[in-house]
Amino acid sequence: MLFQQAAIKRFDQGLAELIDNLTAGTTIDEKAEILAPALTDLRALRAYSGKYWQISEPVNGVLKSRVRSRSLWDSELKTPPDLALRLAADPGKPIFYDTRGPLNEPLRAMATRAELPGGKAPVVFMAAEDRSPVDRDIRNFVTATALAFLLLGVGMVAAVVIQVRVGLTPLFALRHEVAYVRRGKRERIEGAYPTELKPLADELNALMAHNQEVVERQRTHVGNLAHALKTPLSVMLAESQAQPGPLAEVVTRQSEAMRQQVDHHLRRARAAARTQGSGERTSVADVLDELSRTLERIFQDKGVTIDWDAEDDLYFLGERQDLLELAGNAMENASKWCKSRVRVRTEVISPERLRLSVEDDGPGLTPEEREAAIQRGARLDESAPGSGLGLNIIDELARAYGGSLTLAQARLGGLAVILELPRAEA
Repeated sequence: MLFQQAAIKRFDQGLAELIDNLTAGTTIDEKAEILAPALTDLRALRAYSGKYWQISEPVNGVLKSRVRSRSLWDSELKTPPDLALRLAADPGKPIFYDTRGPLNEPLRAMATRAELPGGKAPVVFMAAEDRSPVDRDIRNFVTATALAFLLLGVGMVAAVVIQVRVGLTPLFALRHEVAYVRRGKRERIEGAYPTELKPLADELNALMAHNQEVVERQRTHVGNLAHALKTPLSVMLAESQAQPGPLAEVVTRQSEAMRQQVDHHLRRARAAARTQGSGERTSVADVLDELSRTLERIFQDKGVTIDWDAEDDLYFLGERQDLLELAGNAMENASKWCKSRVRVRTEVISPERLRLSVEDDGPGLTPEEREAAIQRGARLDESAPGSGLGLNIIDELARAYGGSLTLAQARLGGLAVILELPRAEA
């Protein structure tokens, strides 16, 4: 905008010089004819050259051409309709305006009103010049400036991106280290960091060590509580069995119920404590292989065959004992109720989740029975051995890890136990 104003101002100065030359050299002869001076600018002599001048007289508010440059040939300068009135309102003040030339080229024009010695009426001096070169220079300047600013902006953005990427590289590395610890790949942050970040890394390591200490303390308390409760219960059961009778039966039954309650809640407390640990991971394939061999030997008289499949690089984000309890309860339950076949499949749901499904070819359960089977202590068949806590233990432990348990109809015809559990990266 400033460049455009400056260019137009210089252009207007050239028009003003031409008007001054016309005003200074124009005279009136004895016949009251206007005589224009002989100007030295050759463009004013060449037809349609782009530089024009004209001397007019206002007649009834309309400008009538009296003398014009040879470059106009048989044309006249186009003027705004109110130009004569505007000049009359402020004599001596130049008026600049844009118009069109004989070849319809854009013109920049100037008009001023003056009195000539010996003249009976004022005259209007007008000069105009093709402004296409100026407009072209303005466009070129705007284009070059816009391109320069664009390149400058791109360069600044690139510089900021590079500075952020290079300057924050240690912070990104620290984030990855924390993620590795959370996923169980590392036990602590071990990278070398700048002076500004080293205190943060040390504090994170201290926080993880403190959390691990709290977890270990919780485990110790849970174990102490288990011993403290189980010993009196064992004494009560032994005494009740040694002295049979109605009271002994009540004591035995309630003591067994208390033992089941203690086992259930202690197991849940241990699982909750373990899930707050440092992110230990367990190979799913190793656990399934161990369980399959064990259960096939236990149920060899029944001829149970366990078909399992799991990728070697699939890991459970948790302790091995918990996965043994989760998968072991489900597979033992399937082996107990199947006819002869148990199928175990694993599937990766997302980078953070895995699915473990255990199916059997047994009688299965109705939707109502599936809902009841998860309830603590529920036994759908009182003739079968067991406490009725198997599926409930799986449900409680899975939820402690942020997972879930679902019972469905198996494709083999029996029951399908579907577990969604946290997954650790390989």
